Amino acid sequence: MSADLAALRSNMVDSQVRPNDVPDLAIQDAMRKVPREALIPDAKRSLAYADAELEYAPGRWLLRPRDIAKLLQALRPRAGESALAIAAPYAAAVLEAMGLSVTRLDSEDLTPSPGLWTLIVSEGAVARAPASWTGALAIGGRLGVVERGGPVGRAMLYLRTETAVGSRVLFDSTPPLMRGFEPAPAFVF
Repeated sequence: MSADLAALRSNMVDSQVRPNDVPDLAIQDAMRKVPREALIPDAKRSLAYADAELEYAPGRWLLRPRDIAKLLQALRPRAGESALAIAAPYAAAVLEAMGLSVTRLDSEDLTPSPGLWTLIVSEGAVARAPASWTGALAIGGRLGVVERGGPVGRAMLYLRTETAVGSRVLFDSTPPLMRGFEPAPAFVF
């Protein structure tokens, strides 16, 4: 590991993550280890630790470091849990560094198997969390995703119980919408 890149990762955590209400040391330690630059195209590697969303593939984005740290903290990942990372390569790597068993789903079809996952995370914004994603949660499972129908999105936490799926707003976030998950056109006068 290059000392310069390690310093950039540490600076990212110290300047973008910790000051934004992410005191979880396991998340901070994992983010200091995971080479974010390895997940994006060569032309954008100099921006790997910037406070910005980064396109890693056409229509697919990594969340800002602050936003993914806050989203992961809300999900309360625990070593040994089974996680599904939907279009979320950086989140997947961070969760793996924290000791979770992670399955990555980044194909054109982002439909997971139902009822299997304790934790699901997506780095791409969607107009609304698909029912197939909430349906893929095991009882007690958590889903973290940014929903965006206008200029500002909201990071959401979904929790599955034995009888229902509930949700709550976590914080504002503005990542681009993931291709294929834009809001449906609506009639306007």
